[in-house]
Amino acid sequence: MQQQKNKYNNSLKKLLCAGGVFSLSVAWMAPALAQPSEAVDALSAADSVPSTKLVEPEQWNAKFQATYVWQRKPAFDAPYTGANSLVPQKERSYSFTTTASMGYRPWAGGEAYLDLEAAQGVPLSGLTGLGGFPNGELARTSGATLKAYRARAFVRQTWGYGGGQEAQESEAGQLAGMVDKRRLVLTAGNLSVIDIFDGNAYNHDPRTQFMNWALMTHGAYDYAADARGYTWGAVLEWYYDDWALRFGRFVQPKEPNGQPLDSRFFKHYGDQLELEHAHVWAGQPGKLRALVFRNHSVMSRYSDALKYGTATATTPDLDAVRHGVQTKWGFGLNLEQALTNDVGLFARGSWADGKTETYAFTEIDRSLSAGLLVRGSRWGRAQDTVGLGLVRNYLSATHRGYLAAGGMGPFIGDGQLRYKPETIFESFYSVSLVKGTFATFDWQHIRNPAYNAARGPVNVFSLRLHTEF
Repeated sequence: MQQQKNKYNNSLKKLLCAGGVFSLSVAWMAPALAQPSEAVDALSAADSVPSTKLVEPEQWNAKFQATYVWQRKPAFDAPYTGANSLVPQKERSYSFTTTASMGYRPWAGGEAYLDLEAAQGVPLSGLTGLGGFPNGELARTSGATLKAYRARAFVRQTWGYGGGQEAQESEAGQLAGMVDKRRLVLTAGNLSVIDIFDGNAYNHDPRTQFMNWALMTHGAYDYAADARGYTWGAVLEWYYDDWALRFGRFVQPKEPNGQPLDSRFFKHYGDQLELEHAHVWAGQPGKLRALVFRNHSVMSRYSDALKYGTATATTPDLDAVRHGVQTKWGFGLNLEQALTNDVGLFARGSWADGKTETYAFTEIDRSLSAGLLVRGSRWGRAQDTVGLGLVRNYLSATHRGYLAAGGMGPFIGDGQLRYKPETIFESFYSVSLVKGTFATFDWQHIRNPAYNAARGPVNVFSLRLHTEF
């Protein structure tokens, strides 16, 4: 056992060193390999207000990223531990992802994209024991062996209807060029739902911003996805000046949080509708988004599991009552607001009905989050950023009852439950090393892990190395 532990620790050290050397090496090569383009700072006004400068249209682009995350959790107090608990002993975790993103414009208004990705990682406690997990980069099925796969393969068609033009910068999943402010956009293929829905300039990317699952998107947004976070579907968007309306339908996994997807697009699916409005407040840009989602698939209900447990004098079990198509719905509000040129605020609130099991994201039925992203211009480090975020996650009454009776979800289940909302504070400092390469030091403090006041609190310390070009 000690030999295995030493082997694991040595592997972590080697991966950490390799990740750092790799990131720095790629960063030095980036100017020679990348197409000429300027990165858009997440705290600049350009993220919230479309640029009016003229941008030459790209025929193609190629982008690359690599992200390594190392995490450590010290031991914490826990009077009991269940099958799906966060283990109270000290643990270490890591993840590594690398992505090559390619875009091509085959005709005017048309775009085609392909992302190839590789990932590996070892999560804390086998990815159990929390509603808000501390690393949004962990691909659940990657394991300790590096696996390569296709992450995205989609096409996009844009029809312009005037109203002036605005610039789109070159980035992964987007070709540079000018587009009409009034336009219709159709995107279809293999991608992630949150590539398009629930965007936020200050809090959306766990590779460069906050890492916790409950901060990178709505905590209660049980969006359709396979275990890696991708799916197939289509989105239609209508942009009209300061307004945007988008609707998307995507296929669900065949089983809760599974990798294989159910291809029955019109029978089992996840729908989402989002309305977005851009505004200026106190001379600073911002956006407000309202989202509604609906999942339609074969899912278990917590009340059915509780009834089954009572009738059979056994522990309630979701697997025993998973039959018949159920509908789960929810909604969310999302705010991004620049306070100054160097400070941005974000806030989210989300709610799901909490009657049916978590199917494709994480076990959160209601969530509130808010925070700040601050650029280091005031202390002479304009490319550095500081992040402060706070989350409060909740469960529905029937979900609580199921866990209190000893039931197990896909991610949580302590065997019993002294319910209190799960509260997460995350802070980080991201240091710019060289252009396109960053080291981030992150601390997350989690009270009532998996909504259990009998366990914790938990601290998670992280080091993230990220490079992109």
